[in-house]
Amino acid sequence: MNNDGVLTQEGPEGIRYDFQDGCRVWVPDGAKWRIELYDSQTDSLLFQHKIESSSLVQSSKRFYVPFEFKVWKEDKLIFTHLCELQDKEVLISMELGGLGDHLAWVGHAIAFQERHGCRLTCKVNKNLVPLLSGAYPHIRFIGPDSEDDRFYYAQYKVLVFFNDHDRNFQPNDYRQVGLAVMGAYILGLSPHERRPNVVADPGGRPIKERYVCIASQASGMSKYWHNPSGWSEIVKFLKENGYRVICIDRSRIEGSGDMLRPIPYGVEDETGERPLTERARWLKHADFFVGLSSGLSWLAWAVETPVVMISGYTEPYNEFYTPYRVINRHVCNGCANDVTKTLETTDRQFCPNHKGTDRMFECGRSISLHHVKSVIKSIPGFGVQS
Repeated sequence: MNNDGVLTQEGPEGIRYDFQDGCRVWVPDGAKWRIELYDSQTDSLLFQHKIESSSLVQSSKRFYVPFEFKVWKEDKLIFTHLCELQDKEVLISMELGGLGDHLAWVGHAIAFQERHGCRLTCKVNKNLVPLLSGAYPHIRFIGPDSEDDRFYYAQYKVLVFFNDHDRNFQPNDYRQVGLAVMGAYILGLSPHERRPNVVADPGGRPIKERYVCIASQASGMSKYWHNPSGWSEIVKFLKENGYRVICIDRSRIEGSGDMLRPIPYGVEDETGERPLTERARWLKHADFFVGLSSGLSWLAWAVETPVVMISGYTEPYNEFYTPYRVINRHVCNGCANDVTKTLETTDRQFCPNHKGTDRMFECGRSISLHHVKSVIKSIPGFGVQS
């Protein structure tokens, strides 16, 4: 809608329409109308209804569909319109997602723009605007609070929708297909991961010696590596093999309740609220990155640095592909992608199968130091001094 709450496109006889949150058609008072909505790709009639007063018709499906609609006035067909995005103003909103969500989805938004030739605006978390805007000068990136007076022809929301049982906002459950490709399904693209470009601070290597970046924290305790000595032993192992070990977590101590977790002993501390472009610079020049199912792993992937991902909470298909994925299948695992479990976003200690028992977070606790070491050793060039 425009700033007056009116649909942005004008048709004949006072008809208004747009494709923001599905196909929307408004007709005024003063006539008998009939409206039909179609999916032009599947040749499916989705809706038809007779109307005798001012009314708004909106499709139930809100993800990308090549909609077509037809409007009759007094039994005479007066308007037919097919959704064509070429040279149209289009908004893709993803601002409610975290860093990893954005990096999983923005590559699909770029592919969507290339496919349709639209004038694309992406609404993102404001902290990601500097990370993305310079990489895609032909795309407009704005924060959620930005002034925006554009009249969009179409708008799509690429977000995780919980309890969308009727599949109105996403064509399939994100838990089934994974974070890496759910945006492709919402935007009507082929379902494969699409690595985005990002901006890294200039200046080359931040330190001259070989180094590895690590991040031991995540948005929920279910994502942590709960092996009591795991991180400190990995840091020791990396240093013994000639690497400086740089911790780029946001906080020195993170967690909740009685499960506070400090950064690993022995790391070089680069924690803090740093610009993401600075984090990208550190990651871009690292030999590899060791982390969890978290946004910094996605940022490492975006700058094409090898990622060792330690995660029993998510299925490997949930994230981007990395040959250095560590998961233990001999304990409870993968509940993040279990369609019978609903994520409780306010519960930092979410563990749907074993919370409050001695098996709580066993998916992370049972990943052994030996397993992580063996995966790190498999990285080409590991420990070889230049």
